[in-house]
Amino acid sequence: MEPERVDIAQFQNITARAYECKDPQQRSSSLAEALALWRGSALADFSHCDFARATIARLEESRLTAVEEWAEARLILGEHSLLVGDLNDLVARHPLRERLRAAHMLALYRTGRQNAALASFADLRTRLSREFGLDPGPQLTAVHEAVLTAAPELDLTTPPVTSISRPRINVPAPLTDLIGRADAARRVKAQVSSDRLVTLTGPGGVGKTRLAQEVAHQLAAEYPDGVWLVELAVTRDRPASENSSSVTDVAETVAAALDLRDNIGRVGALPVEAPSSLLTKLSAAVRGKHMLLVLDNCDHLVEPVAELASALLRSSPELRVLATSREPLGILGEVVWSVLPLGLPAGGGSTPEELLRESSAVRLFVERAKAAAADFTLNEANAVAVAALCHKLDGIPLALEIAATNLRVLDPNELLARLDDRFALLDDGPRGVPPRQQTLRAVIDWSWEVLNEQERTVLRRLALLKAGWTVETAETVTAFDGIDKPQVFPILARLVNRSLVSTARSTAGTRYQLLGSVTAYAMEQLDSAGELDSVQGRRDAYYASLCERATPHLRGVGQRDWLRRLDAEMANIRGALESALRAPEPDIALRLVNSLSWYWLLRGRLDEAHRWTSLALASVTRSSKESALASAWQAGFAMLVGAESRRREQTHDVLGRFATFPDEQGLAFAEWFLGYAHLSTGHIDDSETLVLSALRRFRHLRDQWGVAAALSTRSMHGIYRSDWPAAQRHGEASKKVFREIGDRWGQLQAIDTLASLAEIFGNYFEADRMNREALHIAEELGLWSEVSHSLSRLGRIALLEGDHTQADELHERAARLAGEQSDHIGERYARIGLALSARRRGLLDEAETRLHSLLDDGTDGSPDHSDALLTAELGFIAELRGQATESARYHLTGYAVARRLGDPRAVALALEGLAGAYIVAGRPEETARLLGAAEAARKSVKVPLPEAEHGDVGRIEAALRGLLGEERTAELRRQGSRLSPDQCVELATAGSDHLPTLKLCS
Repeated sequence: MEPERVDIAQFQNITARAYECKDPQQRSSSLAEALALWRGSALADFSHCDFARATIARLEESRLTAVEEWAEARLILGEHSLLVGDLNDLVARHPLRERLRAAHMLALYRTGRQNAALASFADLRTRLSREFGLDPGPQLTAVHEAVLTAAPELDLTTPPVTSISRPRINVPAPLTDLIGRADAARRVKAQVSSDRLVTLTGPGGVGKTRLAQEVAHQLAAEYPDGVWLVELAVTRDRPASENSSSVTDVAETVAAALDLRDNIGRVGALPVEAPSSLLTKLSAAVRGKHMLLVLDNCDHLVEPVAELASALLRSSPELRVLATSREPLGILGEVVWSVLPLGLPAGGGSTPEELLRESSAVRLFVERAKAAAADFTLNEANAVAVAALCHKLDGIPLALEIAATNLRVLDPNELLARLDDRFALLDDGPRGVPPRQQTLRAVIDWSWEVLNEQERTVLRRLALLKAGWTVETAETVTAFDGIDKPQVFPILARLVNRSLVSTARSTAGTRYQLLGSVTAYAMEQLDSAGELDSVQGRRDAYYASLCERATPHLRGVGQRDWLRRLDAEMANIRGALESALRAPEPDIALRLVNSLSWYWLLRGRLDEAHRWTSLALASVTRSSKESALASAWQAGFAMLVGAESRRREQTHDVLGRFATFPDEQGLAFAEWFLGYAHLSTGHIDDSETLVLSALRRFRHLRDQWGVAAALSTRSMHGIYRSDWPAAQRHGEASKKVFREIGDRWGQLQAIDTLASLAEIFGNYFEADRMNREALHIAEELGLWSEVSHSLSRLGRIALLEGDHTQADELHERAARLAGEQSDHIGERYARIGLALSARRRGLLDEAETRLHSLLDDGTDGSPDHSDALLTAELGFIAELRGQATESARYHLTGYAVARRLGDPRAVALALEGLAGAYIVAGRPEETARLLGAAEAARKSVKVPLPEAEHGDVGRIEAALRGLLGEERTAELRRQGSRLSPDQCVELATAGSDHLPTLKLCS
């Protein structure tokens, strides 16, 4: 194994980069990635060995230093609420680390716990004095003084970020300075600030993309919801004859750039939202967002991009769009900015110094010449030739950069002479081509001619990899018919040196890419050579193989790395899917969708998955084992996006295909996935049948991942059925297996269910711990809907523990993050938390407004558990105001919803609320019976009301005892416990002239 792939080396490399990073969010994200590599103590198997102790101590110190850096970055970002819990245990285990203690004190102070922060300092001071006779250092003492005096500088002035791991800009950092564009960048920046759509136009190679990226970086701090680059060069414009839409393709590309997920809410735990177009979801995702969208290379997609941009701009008044294209988009409100070539030198005998001062074209050429030939200088001997070269190349940056690379082997005068020969041929070129495009074409043409035959072959074959490539990709796709694999990398390096290929480095390694103008030229050469079909076939086969290689890693230890690898390749993979669907045989298309579907599920790209699996199946002319599996994926995704009305018939049809083409492994997976999808639509009986069958098959096959997945779904069945022991047993077993095989997504699913159980039974410490673990896993994998869900769950725990400030902060963050994802169910869940908090803080008007808004914005027309909770909350508000009739109406409505849901705990909540209405109405006997029936309902599912949720019932009970006394109250409660809920409600409402009846509200 290469040294850089060892986890210790990875940790050291990532932390080194993080320590150099000035941006706190990027630093925090990198440190979180580094710390996620730790799965226990350093060299745990050798902890007893003397030779390892020094190394272990050094590694542990490195880890703690990274934790301290991470904590300080999170404090800057406003993560103090979560940080307190994360640091409590660390401070207890390392009580003498002053830097760690300082971060902990500041986090405590910012969460309103000044006394706890002061006590933490006192604890350290006592320990240091007792054990070493020392006092705390000056930095920690300064923090103590600031906390003691409540210094204003300790307060955070900006709201916390939604997630420290979610980036706010995806524009690549420039590798070189932008020369000659300072004034243009300043003016475009001002234009973007004043106008909502600015399009940079100009010929190829003039620098539109580079200018747009520079402006984007300069504006990053002004857009709290992010600056997002959308590279459209790889998106294909579809002919009208195709049964698909270019707008959909553009929307998919934009959604991927925004990291927008289709899974609305948590799949398998909440109902799926009604289907809508991707453009509609995008519009919802940007609504109200203050963000900048950079749409790059729109030339071949002007009409669909115009349609998309217009829709998004209508959705969000704060959205700004900066586009690059050779022609305007042509929509209302567009400001067209023509990007001109760089400034050329004036005629006459300018000195080298004057040339550099007066001409940005000369400055760029000289800078790139020095990069190509370190000893190059602009002097009297070559100044005239350089000036002439800049004029000859019309000041077009790409042409200047390509030409400058030749100064390794030619001096400027020789280069000028050779270009003169090339430009003389332009007179015989096609008429009607703009002169500046002819200039760039001539430079690329000349650069092509100076390549040897092998370099030309590799360059033209790379043209199909429009979204970039790795060395491995280039070796596989280009090495055939005259090119051997070992030759590819040296050739690639030479093409980079000639500025025909660019590079970009990241934590995932180096990627290479052709610039747009070079790509177009190379495509022409590929077609002329008659190699288009063969290279396309090799590309498609490579990506099918890559995705198949990824599949086991996406369910194990390499999950995060392979997710990122496929993220980087998705534009090329879409290209492979496009051409595979046009092939005579669907084999490659089926291989691609079958191996990609798990990636799509993990990334929440459900609409995309449904579309591609449907297209692949439509191309099938004969059934096979592969098409049977693809049909299972397609049917499951159809259910998950709400596009399948015949779910039972479709499930039966899909499973029947495996009888024709036996595949026990594929059948087991199909049963589990379809059962998982059925659960998401609320059809628990069908889900249980399918998953139980899958579990038996997985066990027979000894498929550990399959067993863990099925047990995780069985655990969710237990939650739905109120079978708590089964839910706990299956959840723990699933978590154990997923942890053994290293599947972080699987661990997240199991942990979420176990955290729910802990919360249900009032074990809030354990629920908080598990939700924090779930949050870190979700952030590590970039599962933003899951991050929002975990933040809301942590907010609920804070609410139950009485920390309303922290609860509100966590719910606000969760709501913002869910909104960024157009995750309406996740946003609704977070907003419910804010409404619950408002009532518990006594802010009844605010709570009522929030609750009515939530009821009005329900996900669809059918009632769900949240409706039962919302109506109960409104009922309690009416009771607290002394409005008995209004309170009873709400609680009876909630009771009717609870009955339809078949949820005994929701029934109990409605009965408890109705009891409160009757105590206000002066009918204590009915109140006592209702409380007895509610207690019996909770006992029926073996979940008593936790103490932290006892506030409303406790208030009602206190009033009841004051009116009836302990003995009479107990007797009436026993009566109520022996009645069914319906009997108890009917008895309470019978004969009432001024309170609603059960019949009225059911």
